[in-house]
Amino acid sequence: MLNKIRLVIIFLALATSAAFGAPPKMLGVVPGKALSFPLDFGAHPEYRTEWWYATGWLEGPDKKPLGFQITFFRSATDHDAANPSGFAPRQLIIGHVALSDPAYGKLQHDQKTAREGFGLAQAKQGNTDVRIDNWRLVRDASGTYQATIAAADFSLHLSLTPSQPLLLQGDAGFSRKGPLAAQASYYYSEPQLKVAGSITRQGKPLAVTGTAWLDHEWSTSVLDADATGWDWVGANLDDGSALMAFQIRSKSGDQLWAHATLREPGGRVTQFDSSQIRFQPERKWYSPRTKATYPVATRIQTGAITWQLVPLQDDQELDTRQSTGSVYWEGAVRLTRDGKPAGRGYLEMTGYVKPLKL
Repeated sequence: MLNKIRLVIIFLALATSAAFGAPPKMLGVVPGKALSFPLDFGAHPEYRTEWWYATGWLEGPDKKPLGFQITFFRSATDHDAANPSGFAPRQLIIGHVALSDPAYGKLQHDQKTAREGFGLAQAKQGNTDVRIDNWRLVRDASGTYQATIAAADFSLHLSLTPSQPLLLQGDAGFSRKGPLAAQASYYYSEPQLKVAGSITRQGKPLAVTGTAWLDHEWSTSVLDADATGWDWVGANLDDGSALMAFQIRSKSGDQLWAHATLREPGGRVTQFDSSQIRFQPERKWYSPRTKATYPVATRIQTGAITWQLVPLQDDQELDTRQSTGSVYWEGAVRLTRDGKPAGRGYLEMTGYVKPLKL
């Protein structure tokens, strides 16, 4: 009897192995690969991780500022890509949405997760079209993004229209994230998007306008083994310029890697490497929920330029452990340049509760 049980167990193990097969082989990010549009607006399932990430500042008729974040993640699993079953979880789609309103006092946010398929979730190739249930971000033929999000406490219906060319980050879209060339992503931004639409809370719609920033990034291996998280800012400046800056922090808290891009109104682009960039905390905020401390007011040095970031409100922490397993601070910030008002953007800080793992 025991021998028969052992045979059954072995048979089931072999059958399961045959059904699932070997994990799919993911492509690596390499320098020199030219990004191609509109194809690269769409999903890249042959890479491990991908995200479309829109942040911006809005205001209604009362001119009171609001911040918003809409993020869709696509994550490839280790399930056999050749498995024909519709239940095979080849890709996971994750959504985060948040609204910053100083009158509310803390971040309002929501999250969703689903496997791709069955008409419930998708990340299409060829153009931006990602959705989970009734959350959707789609790029139309004119290049405008339509975002429709029905969160637990609010809903967003926004149109994000480009006003400038794409901004390819790093070396023509090849963005290093660490000391090794393999620690990189393909990365482009769409700054200075013009936003119009509505926010509905407690059944009351509010017409809004504003500006936004959209990032699209995909990769297979991003962070160094010594990395614990990052600080990133994307900012639409009042003169039409666009600033992106980030640092990867090591487990000791030191800067492991950094990069920044500044595009001026005339189109001139300046790239800053790690030796030219410093993130310096100026004021910290303690989260009573997660016990994390975030440098919510920060000074950033890019070459000879000094930027200072001040948050719209201190509490802009997102607890997304039910979807991505992480907690991070993602918030609207005002910027000054060498002491003078310069613009508005979003600051993201990860790895302050525990080291971030992608």
